[in-house]
Amino acid sequence: MWKIDKLDAPPEYIFEEALLHYVRSAEGQKDTATKKRHAIYWRSKFSGRVLSSLTTQEILQHIPTKNMNTKKPLANATQNKYIKSISLILNLAHKAGILDKVPYIPKKKEPPIRVRWITKEQARELIGKLSQDWMRAICSFALMTGARRTEILTLTWDKIDFVRKVALVTNDVAKSGKARSLLLNDEAITLLKSIRNRHSKYVFVGRNSNPLTDINRKSFTLATKKCFLVDFHFHDLRHTWASWHVQAGTPLFTLKELGGWETLEMVKKYAHLNADHLLEHANKVEFHGTFTTHPKPKTHLKLVA
Repeated sequence: MWKIDKLDAPPEYIFEEALLHYVRSAEGQKDTATKKRHAIYWRSKFSGRVLSSLTTQEILQHIPTKNMNTKKPLANATQNKYIKSISLILNLAHKAGILDKVPYIPKKKEPPIRVRWITKEQARELIGKLSQDWMRAICSFALMTGARRTEILTLTWDKIDFVRKVALVTNDVAKSGKARSLLLNDEAITLLKSIRNRHSKYVFVGRNSNPLTDINRKSFTLATKKCFLVDFHFHDLRHTWASWHVQAGTPLFTLKELGGWETLEMVKKYAHLNADHLLEHANKVEFHGTFTTHPKPKTHLKLVA
């Protein structure tokens, strides 16, 4: 305190004070458990440390590189999640006024994002090869709306507005932790009306109208094999929906809003699919100039004996 009073030195805050802001910000979010697990990890590394003393180099040295249980190497994507959490801790501390400068923490390079999609003809064939009615309904709905698996399985009838053609994805279900509207096209509305079940609060149910905790992965895999689809998983139905939108000319920003992605960066993986649509726009600008090539002057060579 003497240093603060006499020399106007700023107060020194310890790491736990930053963690407090981080944990509070995680309350009520879908990934609360993950954030608390990360908070415990970072506290084990920087407990009692003066917040302003942390450096980029020191933080990078404490990014976990192996699974604490299996000791197997962690993928760069997993390591980046820890980089994201420590960055958020420090940024929240800065926002709260207890840290003047946030050290830069570079992310690790990740492999290109895998985008697997199928044509509409292949999609129809896949749906036809599924053995259960409820699986056909779920997969069709995924292709019609781009909804994630958890969003579909937890959807209840009271969250659907047939007039406005939207379904509410609550914050405890949404991947981002923020509630969003799932837009329902005419096909999706028709499907929902055809399976409407007043005996269950859940939209998609299994045998005897029981709520579902997962899709039938065995049935889905078998159907893909029958269609000769290699390396195609349920989440690829969402990729397929997004790919169809881009190929139809849907702008990436609009797709971001439709699919509930947090940032535009997340949908850029589909950008290459709209080359034909972009070409239409490219041809809208012409200056009607003339371009001619000028013939090169002839060179006369003389043979010298």
